Amino acid sequence: MVSTLGLNQRDIYFSIMVENSEKLLIEDWRSGGIDAGDVVLVHSNLRRLYRRYLKYGIRLSPEQILQSLIEAVGSAGTLLLPLYNFDFTKGSVFDISNTPSQMGALTEAGRLHTDAVRTGHPIYSFVAIGRRSPDFANVENKSGYGEDSPFAILHQMGGKIAILDLPDQNSMTFYHYVEEMMNVPYRYHKFFRGPYIDRNGIKEEREFTLFVRDLERGITTHVNPMGEYLWDRNLYFGDRPGTNSGLRTINSMALFSATQKIISTDNAEGMLFRIEEIKK
Repeated sequence: MVSTLGLNQRDIYFSIMVENSEKLLIEDWRSGGIDAGDVVLVHSNLRRLYRRYLKYGIRLSPEQILQSLIEAVGSAGTLLLPLYNFDFTKGSVFDISNTPSQMGALTEAGRLHTDAVRTGHPIYSFVAIGRRSPDFANVENKSGYGEDSPFAILHQMGGKIAILDLPDQNSMTFYHYVEEMMNVPYRYHKFFRGPYIDRNGIKEEREFTLFVRDLERGITTHVNPMGEYLWDRNLYFGDRPGTNSGLRTINSMALFSATQKIISTDNAEGMLFRIEEIKK
């Protein structure tokens, strides 16, 4: 509850609007499947959300949206956000305390939150805020999608993945975790080495890997059909991109099982990847 003691009329109006906007946002998250106590990884595109609330005269900030998500999972829950940054692959230094997220304003607000815990992979790092954040502290997985990665921790916890107004193609990196666990033949481990500044401010050369697509074979990520497969089997809960709240959720264990089935039955081509002709 926002206190209005000692505020002038304009400030009182603003405080009421902020409070109401957070309530409305929480209703959106509830309708998309985020519940109190959840451990949930959120991928997001905020553009339509901003426009929707501007119609009501509410100008949202990334910090307000972040706070509404934290309140939605509650004191027993945990919020995860992707802090992906690809500059390490180009030789830039990764500083776990200062390297920004390249995944949008909400994720950067999460990185800067006072209770933020950041994982240590220099390309695919995450921020955790909430009750289970200690489980993500000091995580320094060598492989971005490996068995000791935040994806694996989320999977083991039976957490959820939430996607706001994005297609699977632009959000569902969890598929690559399943592909690595299944050791699919159309991807391989690529090594990246570069300068790394750890939590203590110590700089050294470190090596990490990503399970990347085989470009020489023309492998292209193509996962929207897998998303339709999940919708058809009622594994997604909530709204499709561009409709109502635009938020959908899925249980990570159900997602892993469904993706594993597609791979193990040799149906990954056309569902998770496709092969394009290489132009010479």
